[in-house]
Amino acid sequence: MSATAGSGPTLNWRHRLAERGVDRKLWLLLPATIFVLVLFIYPFLYGLSLSFQPMNGGSVLANYQRFFNDAYQRDTIFTTLKIALPAALLNVFAAVPIAFRMRGRFRGKRLMTTVLVVPITLGTVLTAQGLLNFLGPTGWFNRVLMGLHLIDGPIRLTNNYWGVFFSLIITGFPFAFLLVLSYLSGIDPTLERAAATLGATRSQRFRRITLPLLAPGLATTFLLTFVLAFSVFPSAVLVGNPAGSTRVISLAAYQAAYEQYDYSYASAIAMIMGAVELVVVAIVLVWRARLYTGSTGGKG
Repeated sequence: MSATAGSGPTLNWRHRLAERGVDRKLWLLLPATIFVLVLFIYPFLYGLSLSFQPMNGGSVLANYQRFFNDAYQRDTIFTTLKIALPAALLNVFAAVPIAFRMRGRFRGKRLMTTVLVVPITLGTVLTAQGLLNFLGPTGWFNRVLMGLHLIDGPIRLTNNYWGVFFSLIITGFPFAFLLVLSYLSGIDPTLERAAATLGATRSQRFRRITLPLLAPGLATTFLLTFVLAFSVFPSAVLVGNPAGSTRVISLAAYQAAYEQYDYSYASAIAMIMGAVELVVVAIVLVWRARLYTGSTGGKG
């Protein structure tokens, strides 16, 4: 009797939770929830609160006013966008035709896929070292051109904007390629075959069937590659000009934190950096929602 009486309230409690859509399986989400809270939510909230506590006193918005009133700091936003947006766009545009060709079966596909994604394993430092050895003033590229008497002096392709841009292309393209390939694999191939039987050419099938279905995936791919490029830091220092044309916003935050030891100001710059990224993400998501609201019919 006691065991039955004791299990009654427990069963009622479980029934009440089940009526509200809560069951014991949801407890499996607890470790992941704690992980997100500890490693993401808490640091963000701490940094946000710290940004409203200026080290030298003043209003709660003093750090933000200081950033936007200083042209040298404010211009880092446009410098970063000028690097990240073209790099993300080029990575997506370059990935589409290659992924479109790679989704079929042909000899050497695995080898070619491996070659395309190898830069993921190199890391930023090795990529920068390779660019300096190949495109630097004394690198192979300039030596070959001068040996052929095509140029009189070395072309500057490193320690400036182009060095950082090339680095972002090399490190970002594999991610874009794999994502686009995944979205393409999720599009039902019978749609294209049906269009072909109706007389549609290959270009018409791509423009009117594949591309519209792929557009939501391209938007997501662009956002991921953009966020990756916008947070550029090592490349801006190793193959860029960190005091001039490639002084990106992440570098400004680093200097505020570890050179000026003004952690509240650095937190404010980090918050501004995140806000700019969110604005770009919101614009692309609005465009994506207006462009296409259906399903790609698969993984995409």
